[in-house]
Amino acid sequence: MQRRRKKAVLILQKLLTCAICAIALVALLSVHLHIFPSSKVVDFADPYKLPTVVSQKKHEIKYQILSREQSWTRELAPPHLSKAPLPSRKLIDDASQISDFKYLWKPPPNRDYAPCVEPSPNYTSPAESRPRGYLMVNTNGGLNQMRAGICDMVAVARIINATLVIPELDKRSFWQDTSNFSDVFDELHFINSLANDVEVIKKLPKELSTATRAVRHFKSWSSIDYYRDEIASMWDDYQVIRAAKSDSRLANNNLPPDIQKLRCRACYEALRFAPQIEAMGKLLVDRMRSFGPYIALHLRYEKDMLAFSGCTHDLSPAEADELRTIRENTSHWKVKDIDSNEQRSKGYCPLTPKEVGLFLTSLGYPSNTPIYIAAGGIYGGDSRMADLRSRYPILMSKEKLASVEELEPFVNHASQMAALDYIVSIESDVFIPSYSGNMARAVEGHRRFLGHRKTISPDRKALVRLFDKIEVGKLKEGKNLSNRVIEMHKRRQGSPRKRKGPISGTKGMDRFRSEEAFYVNPLPDCLCRREPSNVKSSSVAIR
Repeated sequence: MQRRRKKAVLILQKLLTCAICAIALVALLSVHLHIFPSSKVVDFADPYKLPTVVSQKKHEIKYQILSREQSWTRELAPPHLSKAPLPSRKLIDDASQISDFKYLWKPPPNRDYAPCVEPSPNYTSPAESRPRGYLMVNTNGGLNQMRAGICDMVAVARIINATLVIPELDKRSFWQDTSNFSDVFDELHFINSLANDVEVIKKLPKELSTATRAVRHFKSWSSIDYYRDEIASMWDDYQVIRAAKSDSRLANNNLPPDIQKLRCRACYEALRFAPQIEAMGKLLVDRMRSFGPYIALHLRYEKDMLAFSGCTHDLSPAEADELRTIRENTSHWKVKDIDSNEQRSKGYCPLTPKEVGLFLTSLGYPSNTPIYIAAGGIYGGDSRMADLRSRYPILMSKEKLASVEELEPFVNHASQMAALDYIVSIESDVFIPSYSGNMARAVEGHRRFLGHRKTISPDRKALVRLFDKIEVGKLKEGKNLSNRVIEMHKRRQGSPRKRKGPISGTKGMDRFRSEEAFYVNPLPDCLCRREPSNVKSSSVAIR
């Protein structure tokens, strides 16, 4: 009996020893793997799952290496879209499934780009160089065309050493808005913010109210030499120069860095909306946020745009005739005879509300996605919006989010109403324009400046080809369409890239027209990349 007990004790001791050794081995391997993480990036089975910190760091390191070798003329696809197109998923309204679509709201990586608009050390204030005269400005166009023009005129005033008189807003455009500068913008903030750049005054001094003024149409896309030589020389004969127009009067590229940075300070810091507009805009944003993350859709399907562009797809003959009559009777619209089918095939037409709905569905946005319609009156009214609303019933606008009494101070002023849309669009989780007009370009540039917030720019030329195939039965909605739409837009998310130059082979004014506008993409002039983090330090502290 005693011998058996001793034998059992020996066996138990051996088992315990083996167990202890096994535990120690597992612990050793665990510690080894913990301290020295594998260099292999985990291949997630679920393509909608967000990358871990380790994989994201490795992607950023790889991107930093690539960025030194590239000219930054193309966007890089976000990590979740960088490989294969995402598979289409059945759209589900159940709130518990929203997490599966987090990738839809994820902004593109900003790659450590941040605003850098401070002037250089040798930059002088207006007090150090007495202004030679006064620059008056007549702005032209809608809100965003005027915004860009005002900022350019700030730079021009600096170049020609002028005191800038608060610009006059366009009251004769299509919108017939009677708003003054102070009705739309914070005038005092504008003056004070630019104090170290340009002297700005509210009105011309009384003693010069009857002085002879030189009224000039500044040449479009002009260089600094044009203003320093030809325009500044006019101070010898005049004390007041009036710019008859302000749009596109300054070159997009090849200007001194301090002038480019001044344009950004004027646009993104000094030119703030009036307090009452800011307050109403923030209220609209808060009310949109109550629905959750939202898309701001700039639906440029308005009468003036359709008449100007000559786009009549899906319209009745009577509607097409109405738009043609408007175009023919608008004297400053030079092109009268337009082939609508040709315009659309080239991608020159705004997407219709129906096409936008199909586009959003193909991208994977669920039917309970809140959408803010940033637009004026949609041509065709509610009936034209029926297809989009059937897919996305949470369609909101400033008129739906605010009461009649709340909107009453703004409702008869197109620029002020557009300013409200601008604020809600800037603050949205995703911004999508149906057309690349002034509003779309201004919002895209501002969102780039604020950290490359997600902005999806539809490839209209490619999309209409797909939509036409659907219309004739050659293609159906579903996985194939979704994959194709996602693939063609994975590099159109608003990630950092260098501003595009002129199209090769273009000459004269066409060369300047083909350039990407300065305020669409302020990189590289006003956005600088922080020093890349040490590669070693990014891979040792992941626990």
